[in-house]
Amino acid sequence: MNQIIQGRVWCVGDNIDTDLLLPIDVLQMARSERPKHVFRANRPGWVQQVKPGDILIGGKNFGMGSGRPAAQAMKDLGLSCVVADTLNGLFFRNCINFAFPGLEIHGVREAFEEGDEAQVDCAAATITNLRTGVKLSGSPWPELMQQCMRAGGLVEQLEAAGMLHPVGWSPTPEPKIP
Repeated sequence: MNQIIQGRVWCVGDNIDTDLLLPIDVLQMARSERPKHVFRANRPGWVQQVKPGDILIGGKNFGMGSGRPAAQAMKDLGLSCVVADTLNGLFFRNCINFAFPGLEIHGVREAFEEGDEAQVDCAAATITNLRTGVKLSGSPWPELMQQCMRAGGLVEQLEAAGMLHPVGWSPTPEPKIP
């Protein structure tokens, strides 16, 4: 995980729910197809404009709704992080589980215009608008969550600790056919 992220900003408002982030019918698609549908209902064509490393800025209660893997799809799209005035708790947990940086920094939505450049320090929980020089701070993640992010996500952290078997693992060896 990059501790310092710099990228172009995209802005959304308050109460962005997971239905807008990742519509329900998309969950039946292969993971590789899901990023193509992020925000398709309210920002058609947006995914074609996103470049790797871009930053999403949200308002209050970003990610409200269900626990679908919207954070994973946003990461797979190439977004580097999401910073919002407040993040829905379930969405924030999905950010940690999928190693997609999500930060709460009050006042962030008002400090940015779409297209601005931002620098985010994930460890310090700060964001700077490189156009205006405005720097805002939030609360850094607890150490356990930072460990999960550094491991690449919850599954990867559990595998590394020997608490979860890797995908494809079998308790008995496959029989050898002569």
